[in-house]
Amino acid sequence: MKQYNEIKKKFPQTIVLFKVGDFYEIFGKDAIQCSKILNIVLTKRNKKYSIELAGFPHHSINNYLPKLIKSGLKIAICDELETKSKKDKVILNRGVTEIITPGVITNSEVLESKQNNFLCSIFYKSQKNGISFLDISTGEFLIGEGNKNYINQMINNFSPKEIIYAKNQKKEIKYILNNKKIPLQSLDNCLFDFNSCYKQLSQHLRTNSLKGFNVHKLFLGISSAGAILAYVCNICNYKIRHINSIKRIDLGKYLNIENFSFENLEIKSSKNEDAITLLKILDFTYTSMGGRLINKWLRFPLKNIKKIKSRQKILEEFLKRNQVGQSIRNKLKKIYDLERLTGKIVNLKSTPYDLLILKKTLKSLIEIKGILLKSKSKKLSKLGYKIIDCNKIYQTLENILFADAPKNINKGNVIKPGISKELDKFRNVVTSREQTILKICERERRNTGINNLKINFNNIFGYYIEIKRIINKKNIPNQWIKKQTLANVERYITEELKNQELKIKLAKENIKKIENKILEDLTNFLVEKIDQNKHNAKIIAKIDVILSLTQVAKTYNYICPKLNKSFNISIKEGRHPVIDFQIKSNEILYVSNDISLKRENKQIFIITGPNMGGKSAILRQTAIIILMAQIGSYIPAKYAEIGIREQLFIRVGASDNISNGESTFMYEMNETASILNNISERSLIILDEIGRGTSTYDGISIAWAIIEFLHNHPKKPLVLFATHYHELNHMMKYYKRIRNFSLEVKEKNKTLIYTRKLLPFGCKKSYGINVAKLAGIPNMIIKRAHKILRFFEKRNKSLNIKYNRIKQFVWKLKLNKLTLETSRAILKKIKHFFKKQ
Repeated sequence: MKQYNEIKKKFPQTIVLFKVGDFYEIFGKDAIQCSKILNIVLTKRNKKYSIELAGFPHHSINNYLPKLIKSGLKIAICDELETKSKKDKVILNRGVTEIITPGVITNSEVLESKQNNFLCSIFYKSQKNGISFLDISTGEFLIGEGNKNYINQMINNFSPKEIIYAKNQKKEIKYILNNKKIPLQSLDNCLFDFNSCYKQLSQHLRTNSLKGFNVHKLFLGISSAGAILAYVCNICNYKIRHINSIKRIDLGKYLNIENFSFENLEIKSSKNEDAITLLKILDFTYTSMGGRLINKWLRFPLKNIKKIKSRQKILEEFLKRNQVGQSIRNKLKKIYDLERLTGKIVNLKSTPYDLLILKKTLKSLIEIKGILLKSKSKKLSKLGYKIIDCNKIYQTLENILFADAPKNINKGNVIKPGISKELDKFRNVVTSREQTILKICERERRNTGINNLKINFNNIFGYYIEIKRIINKKNIPNQWIKKQTLANVERYITEELKNQELKIKLAKENIKKIENKILEDLTNFLVEKIDQNKHNAKIIAKIDVILSLTQVAKTYNYICPKLNKSFNISIKEGRHPVIDFQIKSNEILYVSNDISLKRENKQIFIITGPNMGGKSAILRQTAIIILMAQIGSYIPAKYAEIGIREQLFIRVGASDNISNGESTFMYEMNETASILNNISERSLIILDEIGRGTSTYDGISIAWAIIEFLHNHPKKPLVLFATHYHELNHMMKYYKRIRNFSLEVKEKNKTLIYTRKLLPFGCKKSYGINVAKLAGIPNMIIKRAHKILRFFEKRNKSLNIKYNRIKQFVWKLKLNKLTLETSRAILKKIKHFFKKQ
């Protein structure tokens, strides 16, 4: 316990898994906490120490560790650093061999196969911040710099599992994170020293400077990146040789989608647990690398038309050569996570089983390369040439490893015969001694006349003779030594068996040493090939994603959009991919619609229409189609020409931020303000029901002013604006680049029929009462609502008549000829118009 307490002092905020014999034990408050998480028994050490205790067998760590990590805990593995005989009554030396945290882990049981597991580091200074992300399991290392909004966007983009920061910046970091529930870890301020960090990064990346990575001017970013290396290497004790580059996060290369816009589109997740996201529609990937890559493509759509068209052309080639694509898909099914396998090998955590699945993966890689080179397509052949030849690595693994090597090297039979003469010799010893034991068994049966005599083995007695108790004991030789009497059998050992057992034991120990040495040499060989494997993993991931998009295009009848440098958007018969998928599942025809936005004369669409008419679907489908086009995917439409977008802003749906004291309307205005303050000439702005969170006239006024602002803005962004404020339809009369549209609805026998067809004129009704009726509002309320509606409609009609009369009367006046007395008479007449009836 003294030894445990000394170790616990060094790691106060960490759960220490303390190795004692065959168990990992947990003490005190840690034991209470872990027993609840792991659902294991909580007991006490003994009366002398009177401390809480929980634990589990050391070989079950892979079952329990994931639960602790997923609970956000930091774990220290404290192992026995020496081995001694059980007879020696001494305390074994123990030490922490590994720190495992939510952001620093390579255990495949914890990691989500198609999601990155990023550790994040933030370094704050004034109003600017440095940020870096490291996924130790895949070797991805990213760095950036920016203000609070930039940091928040990066955190939302990469979803880190843990964030580290300098101790003296706790308040600033919590302010930046804005109550995000991510495990935080503070580090000594000295770990963020710029000079030390620059030197550490350069040394690790084996360069004289960081200019080659174009990150040398990111001073705060370098401080955050250096600290992340120190945390992983020096504190968590991980080897990171597979991390051989650092990449700058350059948002200028990608379509900018604000966090709230991304959430509103339900690309990767939804507030509704049962909702189908765009990712679920597009992700037909077979490999973990492909699954992670399609996530990145969706979060970072391209702006470079050349790169987008490159993806489109490969996709087109696979569509033309369906058999080639199908052959590659069959091979992709056999490919394991090459990136994470590489990480395990570098950290010396790979098992013989890991090396076997690496061998199978490399075999499939070789076959995929061959298929691409024989495809008779220049583009696919070029893709095949990018896969680095890995025959040497595969052949080395094939020559050394048994095809059915066990996961645990302690079970032996990992290395093939012929690799080591010494290994073969000791294996022959084991085989011959085991044969000798069989001969001893046969001999003793003959000598004793006991036909059911057996020789078995267990860890307690080693080899022993077992006979039934009913046997006449006169037949049992004197040299047999009784070791155990059970209900039906008796067990004996002999000096001869012990000698054979000792020789077998020594031979097996030598076999284990030799196999370990061969595996160590093999691992060192594979470590030298990490760059090659990482490169091939990237190519396979890209092939997997493009084949996934190919399958989507073929299954759902998507087309290739034309991308250009214009500022316009033209989509014919566009469909929402998620709704289209759901409707086709029920064999219903989707009602497609056209969208044609032009800066010169169709800059802003004001879309009105009934509740449930499909306004939100059209807004979202337009944004999603553009996002899909800019990742290189085919899209759900008949035809599309899209001027490349730089920004995509979507403000739809009602939400609030209660934790920060923000109402629904305040939240709506915050998001709208963010849009209006960050407009570029290649922005697409989609706004739904802006102003509805306040009074009618306030809402109309705000909506009118926003549309006016967007119309008159020098950047002339393209805008889709859905609303129930029919008064906004009048704006088309005053602003030349505004167009009115509405969703068609037909009335038949007092029943509404939603055609969901977009029409080129405004709508004057919302049909909200009909929707209330469909929702099951009591009939008496529906009838009363209709009466109140008729009253307001009649009153408004009366006011409109009066207004028009006054307008016509005033319009006919000849102002130059009016006298004071005549003016008074006219005002008296107007006043009479508004007299209460």
